[in-house]
Amino acid sequence: MFSTKSVAKKSRFASLFSVLALTVTLAACGGGEGTDNAGGDSPNATDVAANTKLDLGGDTTLDGAGASFPRLLYERWFKDINAKYPNLRVNYQSVGSGAGVRQFTAGTVDFGASDVAMKDEEIEKIDRGVLLLPMTGGSVVFAYNLPGVEGLKLPRAVYTDILLGKITKWNDAKIAAANPGVNLPDQNITIVHRSDGSGTTAVLTKHLSAVSPDWKSGPGEGKTVSWPTGIGAKGNEGITAQVKQTPGSIGYVEYGYAKNQGLTMASLENKSGKFVEPSDEAASKALGAIELPENLRAFIEDPEGDEVYPIVTYTWLLAYKKYDNPAKAKAVEAMVEYGLTEGQKVSTELGYVPLPANVVEKVAAAADAISPEYNINVAAK
Repeated sequence: MFSTKSVAKKSRFASLFSVLALTVTLAACGGGEGTDNAGGDSPNATDVAANTKLDLGGDTTLDGAGASFPRLLYERWFKDINAKYPNLRVNYQSVGSGAGVRQFTAGTVDFGASDVAMKDEEIEKIDRGVLLLPMTGGSVVFAYNLPGVEGLKLPRAVYTDILLGKITKWNDAKIAAANPGVNLPDQNITIVHRSDGSGTTAVLTKHLSAVSPDWKSGPGEGKTVSWPTGIGAKGNEGITAQVKQTPGSIGYVEYGYAKNQGLTMASLENKSGKFVEPSDEAASKALGAIELPENLRAFIEDPEGDEVYPIVTYTWLLAYKKYDNPAKAKAVEAMVEYGLTEGQKVSTELGYVPLPANVVEKVAAAADAISPEYNINVAAK
């Protein structure tokens, strides 16, 4: 926790938000691309924060598993955390939200990750208590492989019918009507979907169930569903690879994967009837309209607004309220604090949405419930 006493807690929060403010200020002032600050004269937030050290009583390793959605961001964070605190190493396995929740429930990992918040019945299975901590946000996009076809627009009824197997050709009249002047090929559509239990699937299918009665009464929603058609691939990584190598394919992935792999993404029709291209800004506007409750759980089905992207989510880090090992408790807190401060700076460049300041504050307050009998000791070198 950020501390165990109310006075100390206020001081701790003040320090945390000072770092956050510094991060935002330096980023806005152009203090360097990413975290390297190559050739810059002013130090970036990581350089400033590097004048601290974490007392864990020795080397400590945290093991985590879960969602592939935040994998790119978490890998960056955990590499940078180790550079800042050489005695803290964080290992993360991108196994999907379903497997991550199962491992977290079984207690075989120190933390989990999921793109959908755990349900009450899942939380009740864990005697040590659970904290659901949103760490970043992003969008689920449809990436497609149609050489020569750019700027594809997919109406809501069209992308649901494609996934239901009702639209099977790329030059179908319904697709053509939304894309006048686009030379759509007379080619079969190959759908690529997740084969593993996936929070990304849960986010997508919750949206599909909200916009399509046929989907709601058919495959429905969840981390795994019975897909009417298509081929399966494991993780965002698997779908990305499959789409890249399969002409005529379309699959759903996290925006950061599609952006970093150079995949072509479709613009989707939102609730207001506007076609919106996937972007950090469009996802941020959608998430910004969501008010997180005290338990930090939110299920975003179909956000409103002319400029919002329609399929968005927060992604949650799953922490125990009670850690028997004080070093583990301190390490988890340090990991959360890093993600909420310096870690937010690199979100946008990797295709994720930085948390709004009010959400950072709520998550930081919630993290104070981690093993309150232990104190985190961050001291100047």
